Amino acid sequence: MKVELPIDYTKKLSGGALPALKVEISNRLSKQFNNCQLTINRASNDDLTIVGGDKKEIEYIVQETWESADEWFY
Repeated sequence: MKVELPIDYTKKLSGGALPALKVEISNRLSKQFNNCQLTINRASNDDLTIVGGDKKEIEYIVQETWESADEWFY
């Protein structure tokens, strides 16, 4: 399964946020899905592309991870 998560480059993110986000989402996805490839990068707008997986379930995991950043990102 491939998951691509472009994040709008106009959003303010602290240094190290993208690598930390990638690690956290990858950990959460690997608990439920085997052989998942995650790509996170900056782009002109937010988006989520999923190939070979349940979009609603992955959207939930990404949203939950983003909203819980205070717990895992310091």
